[in-house]
Amino acid sequence: MSGDAFRFQWLEGGTVTSPLGFRAGAVYAGLKTPGPEKRDVGVLLSDGPCSVAGVFTQNKVAAAPVVVCRERVKGSVSRGIVFNAGNANAATGDEGLQRARQTAELAAKRFGVLPEDLLVASTGVIGVPLPIEKLQEGIERLEIRPDGGHDAAQCIITTDTRRKETGVEVSGEGWSFRVGAIAKGAGMIHPNMATMLCFVTTDAAVDPAFLDRALRRSADVSFNMITIDGDTSTNDSLVVFANGLADTPVLREGVPGAEAFEKALTDVCIRMAKAIAADGEGATRLIEVTVTGAASEQDARTAARTVAGSSLLKAAVYGGDPNWGRIACAAGYSGADLEVSRLDITIAGFPVLKQGQVLPFDAAAASEALRQPEVSILVDLNLGTGRAVAWGCDLTEEYVVVNSKYTT
Repeated sequence: MSGDAFRFQWLEGGTVTSPLGFRAGAVYAGLKTPGPEKRDVGVLLSDGPCSVAGVFTQNKVAAAPVVVCRERVKGSVSRGIVFNAGNANAATGDEGLQRARQTAELAAKRFGVLPEDLLVASTGVIGVPLPIEKLQEGIERLEIRPDGGHDAAQCIITTDTRRKETGVEVSGEGWSFRVGAIAKGAGMIHPNMATMLCFVTTDAAVDPAFLDRALRRSADVSFNMITIDGDTSTNDSLVVFANGLADTPVLREGVPGAEAFEKALTDVCIRMAKAIAADGEGATRLIEVTVTGAASEQDARTAARTVAGSSLLKAAVYGGDPNWGRIACAAGYSGADLEVSRLDITIAGFPVLKQGQVLPFDAAAASEALRQPEVSILVDLNLGTGRAVAWGCDLTEEYVVVNSKYTT
């Protein structure tokens, strides 16, 4: 997509409330362990009705909030979302589903909207009943503000080490609009949509059917291309709200500005996806794997995700070991078409394999390059035009430490 007639400007301090008409807030209600800046219950609300779209986990043990969201996004209209951290409300049976609906009812009463117009999201420990009394007490204290996006981003953090938020302004054709987002995710991340929580907002007016298609295409090249540990969560949710308060034309396929909107949405999703991959539990480096020359785009996607998810490669990157054989190995078992005699590999800027032939390289310099915050890996299969990019992170001892005591 081009969007060439439009100007894109990333917003300093951009967040989910950067678009017009969105307010958010969060408080601490006792669902998470107390600590500095801890918040665990929040609301994101639009001043007016929104077109809404969402994609959710493919895990068959879907959390109660996911069940509620799947029902409500079918109506294509929403006012916002109420969310909590510290408790996933997953594998909690009929009671969990009832408490997810009750959460929406409590927030709807507090802010004067209809319960069915609110989505619900949760993240935290699986299999523990949601403490609805604590949630109610927190919601009753909630205040929402146009600058409350940062608090909302802080609220959804669990094992994340930092907030994940962004925003972009798009201008052209005599009008402008914004797209903003917050996300969380550091563990239980694997490309099987949606692999985390992410809430996206825009003040553009967007046709619901186009919004749904654009979101799915954006998710496919962003959140579906990250992996941290091979585990797909029970609560993964990606939702987008479009309230139209920027007074743009209604954007749909073929309308000027539609391509620019989808580009902005995709760019925002990629930023959030990379932020999640870089903040993997215990991670010290972001790994970007680019596969080119595949026989098909699907082969490129498969190979890129497999290489990025290789535990052996992740450990090698952590140790600064330019063991490119692990890249070749992962590409080889990925299922993508591959001929060793055509394979090229470049690791951290150092070509190490060309047409299946080993190249001499400075191993010490390559090792130093692997210790940088971002590590690039290029794999050219030289079989076609398929191309894809995937993101992952290194594997450290800290990942084991974090997950050995997650519930304690």
